[in-house]
Amino acid sequence: MKQTLILIIALFLSMNVLSQDRKQLYNDALEELHCMLKGSCKISFKKAVMQVENAYLYGTLDTIAFNQDIKILSSLAKTLVKSKFLKYKERDSIKIKKYAALFSVLNDTIPIILSDGEDYNYVPYRYDFEDIWGVKSWKNMFVSKLLETGKGNCHSLPYLYKILAEELGVDAYLALAPNHVYIKHQNIKDGWYNTELTSGIFPIDAWLMASGYIHLDAIRNKLYMEALDDKQSIAMCVIDLAEGYNRAFPANNEEFALKASEIALEYYPHYINARILRAETKKKIFERNVDDKFGEFTKEVYKDELFKNMFLEIQNEYAMIHHSGYRRMPEEMYLNWLTSLKEERKKYENKKITNHN
Repeated sequence: MKQTLILIIALFLSMNVLSQDRKQLYNDALEELHCMLKGSCKISFKKAVMQVENAYLYGTLDTIAFNQDIKILSSLAKTLVKSKFLKYKERDSIKIKKYAALFSVLNDTIPIILSDGEDYNYVPYRYDFEDIWGVKSWKNMFVSKLLETGKGNCHSLPYLYKILAEELGVDAYLALAPNHVYIKHQNIKDGWYNTELTSGIFPIDAWLMASGYIHLDAIRNKLYMEALDDKQSIAMCVIDLAEGYNRAFPANNEEFALKASEIALEYYPHYINARILRAETKKKIFERNVDDKFGEFTKEVYKDELFKNMFLEIQNEYAMIHHSGYRRMPEEMYLNWLTSLKEERKKYENKKITNHN
């Protein structure tokens, strides 16, 4: 009996140590991302993504394999840059060639002759229709999962594209639509244009608006369709980190998520996911405090000035989110919206960009 008790205590202590170690991984990752945002550390989107994924994976991310995969893909892209012919002839044509090469790496089957003379068909990445928002498994949002399985979603695909663009020394701007991430580029001849990696085409803005969930207020308030700079992209990684933390530690005190959301909003004030996370986190803190002091939500809560002010602050946060134009798109409608891009390709495709390529 005594030995069993000792084993149980030892197991409990070891689990507590592992939990603390994992929390330290998250704290270290947040510190690194914050360092990039403050300008004290060099911004590296690849490093930021790896920090986020490694924290969730208990520090077991195979960084050697990750970096090797990125190196192989960027080498393939560089080879395509040399061999690709574009109709586009403006002075930024080298940059556009790199974009075209990256697009091919993620979307095209590419015949390759190996060093031994054997033919090999490089197979592009595919959209994974299973658990598209990482509800069942947060790992389904990861670039490492995409690299390992060849299947990803509207989170991991544009993230991989931006990482590869960084390796090739060109800008790639993440952009948001409801529950969706895509890429925006700019060239001298045509200005801004969209690159959609889940379906492999260059859609016009009308397709984004066709979802029915992009309110004009959301565009005016810069929630959607904005080309995000590098710091804003790192701020997105900060919220990814916080979301992973909440999944890793469901019964936490909300301090990490609140801190992360405040950091992200300092550098990307319009980031809707950060604003929602902050509101949800404050709501959880409020509910826990109400439960601790009152046992349940009653009229007595309103009589307490501190709790009344907390409640009004949360209510105001949600009201601001709604008035900003945010609307959450249901999963079924989101999938139908994505499918519409393929089914109505002629209607939504940017033919100028397609012709350049």
